[in-house]
Amino acid sequence: MGVRRRSGAVMAAVPVLALLLLLLAWGGPPAAGQKRKEMVLSEKVNQLMEWASKRSVIRMNGDKFRRLVKAPPRNYSVIVMFTALQPHRQCVVCKQADEEYQILANSWRYSSAFTNKIFFAMVDFDEGSDVFQMLNMNSAPTFINFPAKGKPKRGDTYELQVRGFAAEQLARWVADRTDVNIRVIRPPNYAGPLMLGLLLAVIGGLVYLRGSNLDFLYNKTGWAFAALCFVLAMTSGQMWNHIRGPPYAHKNPHTGQVNYIHGSSQAQFVAETHIVLLFNGGVTLGMVLLHEAATSDMDVGKRKIMCIAGIGLVVLFFSWLLSVFRSKYHGYPYSFLMS
Repeated sequence: MGVRRRSGAVMAAVPVLALLLLLLAWGGPPAAGQKRKEMVLSEKVNQLMEWASKRSVIRMNGDKFRRLVKAPPRNYSVIVMFTALQPHRQCVVCKQADEEYQILANSWRYSSAFTNKIFFAMVDFDEGSDVFQMLNMNSAPTFINFPAKGKPKRGDTYELQVRGFAAEQLARWVADRTDVNIRVIRPPNYAGPLMLGLLLAVIGGLVYLRGSNLDFLYNKTGWAFAALCFVLAMTSGQMWNHIRGPPYAHKNPHTGQVNYIHGSSQAQFVAETHIVLLFNGGVTLGMVLLHEAATSDMDVGKRKIMCIAGIGLVVLFFSWLLSVFRSKYHGYPYSFLMS
């Protein structure tokens, strides 16, 4: 009987021990795992906050991207710009998009509503080509939102071709994907007011010096020349340069060759603007000489010289202008004198 009682007590103790082990299994390791998860998350957020305090757009390579963007845990969103900014990549659009992206990130970084809910990062192809391969990405620039939970969806890839890369458009997309509203603040541009002030100062000085004789204000030739200069500057692309800020020219780092004409119809260099301005001016001067040769009261000999000079200028500079057009619009079938 004593043996049976002891064996029964042992049998009764077995479920109790199993229950205790089960409770330890449920309450012990998961709690420790949760603590480790929170610790890793805290380290990641602190690291990102430290980098964001120094630079609004955090530059990432493959290791940083996998650890801070792809790997869990993560309770923050990361807007990543995939780009190719090195000069030898010749990505003019990447530079333009980067300037707008920096404006957006700075607007968020120095906003009173700044939190660790969202971060802005950048992966350059030459610093993280493995990331491009991992995401099967073959174009730049590209903007992707990596949400706090889950993987990026279709709407988390910014439609650059449809919306453009203006900071205001990017801010609307960020608000739509993350519920974070960013008020874009652009740095002040004093070039316009300075030029207007200089122009007013010149006009005021002329009026002051020649207050007794203002006939020059009614000079049609002077106003025509000023209007012509303005038209030539605008048609050659000076306003595009002011808005986009392209480089003056491009030097190939491998061959050392300097290109003054951009090979794409979607971009241009500052030097290209000056060249086109010169060619347009040459054609215009030739047309003016032809008009004067036909309408002036000069003797026949001078009018013939003006006519020949005008025809020569129009033919020569128009040929050069057409050759520039052909180099930018590949496949254009027509040429004149020069290919």
